[in-house]
Amino acid sequence: MDPGRQAMINGWKSPRRDRDRDRHRDLTAPRYDPANRIAKPPRQPPPKSSNASAPGRYLTQDEQAEQFIAGEDKFVLKQAKKKADIRVREQRAKPIDYLAFALRFIDPDRDVFDDDDGDVEIPIPAPEAVLQGLDVPQLTELEEDIRSYNTLETNARNKDYWTALLALCADRRQKLKPQGPEGRAVTSVAADVDRILSPKTLEQLEALEKQIRTKLQSEEPIDTDYWGELLKSLLVYKAKAKLKSVCAAIKEARVEALRARDPEKAKAWEASDGFAGTAPAASAGATKTAPRPAPRPAASTTAGAQSTSSAPPPGTARFASAGNEDFSQATKALYDREVARGVSENEEIFTAEEAVPGIQKPLWADKYRPRKPRYFNRVLMGYEWNKYNQTHYDHDNPPPKVVQGYRFNIFYPDLIDKTKAPTFKIIREHGRRKGESFAPAGKEDTCLIRFIAGPPYEDIAFRIVDREWDYSAKKERGFKSSFDKGILQLHFQFKKIYYRK
Repeated sequence: MDPGRQAMINGWKSPRRDRDRDRHRDLTAPRYDPANRIAKPPRQPPPKSSNASAPGRYLTQDEQAEQFIAGEDKFVLKQAKKKADIRVREQRAKPIDYLAFALRFIDPDRDVFDDDDGDVEIPIPAPEAVLQGLDVPQLTELEEDIRSYNTLETNARNKDYWTALLALCADRRQKLKPQGPEGRAVTSVAADVDRILSPKTLEQLEALEKQIRTKLQSEEPIDTDYWGELLKSLLVYKAKAKLKSVCAAIKEARVEALRARDPEKAKAWEASDGFAGTAPAASAGATKTAPRPAPRPAASTTAGAQSTSSAPPPGTARFASAGNEDFSQATKALYDREVARGVSENEEIFTAEEAVPGIQKPLWADKYRPRKPRYFNRVLMGYEWNKYNQTHYDHDNPPPKVVQGYRFNIFYPDLIDKTKAPTFKIIREHGRRKGESFAPAGKEDTCLIRFIAGPPYEDIAFRIVDREWDYSAKKERGFKSSFDKGILQLHFQFKKIYYRK
């Protein structure tokens, strides 16, 4: 029994405590109890660490700046890739967009939420084919765009891809320029150079490069002009070999993705190089997105095929006449007048024509020659400054532009029955009704708008974004649907959605 308790029972005084011990005892320590001894473990000081990544370590100002710049570069690169994907899907791509879109199939840093099921079936030209149809000013512009991607990239294979394209761009630009005396040394033996370098692999080219550099740095008497030009040619072949390796990986990834959707088409792609033959001509919308003072002869050549009498105004190459389009003088006059109005800053030319579903031969086809109406359509593009975009973007680094409306101008000057105006209707596939959405998160539904007229014009359809139209009478957002002087005009913008808390 406790001595103090026994003393209380016996009527004794409690044993005197050691006052000196109590005076010097730590007040925070546990109280002494002979029946239940409690020991408090000693506090261990935290280990000292000089590791830069240790938790709780404050970053210096330079390290914070480096992290901020790295995050900013990653964000800018991601947005550039996203804009390139959108332009390729909407058939208004620039040469740089085709190059960036091809790389997305093997890009480990791409955002999977930006993928589209139909991307794998979009025909894209081979990277070398993109460079073939460009002149010197266009190559210079493309070289600047490639250098921007190469500067921002951090993935090793992606950097090899852009570095190889830079070398091919510079070589192509050099060949288009008038040849100077320094290029004559290797020109005389160009066939021998091609015979020596073309069959070699990348490893063999790298070994040969070391030998040539050693020879140029040696003191032995050699023809430095020849060996210098040969080294330049070798670097070009080396870039082609690297690009060929990346393109093989792109083809393999596309074939693998297509095998689940269309095995027959995947087998055909596997037997080919996986790319389209030539690059499409640059669209007027793409040219307007990044304006340059240099003209685009590729577009002019296409436009020249449109009419033998006079070339159309610049920026209308995608409207070159083909097939059974309307060639009448009345149509041409209406078309030229609409083209002369130009395209404003927030507009782009729209040509997303689609096959009309369930089309049949019209009953009047034996009496009148069916022909497609000509058109000059515009799509209204702009920024949506919703809460998310206000948080993640600013006016110096804006979000990707989105479709905000359309302006259809379709020409029917030669209608047989002018009392019946052409009409239009909306077609939603797969049984989807108005207001319903089958699109995944972050995507928008699309639908077909079909324009219907009488003889001698066939129906024509376009794929548009399926959102609610704004029928208000506001001047800046005015809805217009009219048929006057042979022109069907349908202008509309989408309703703005305001989110409330």
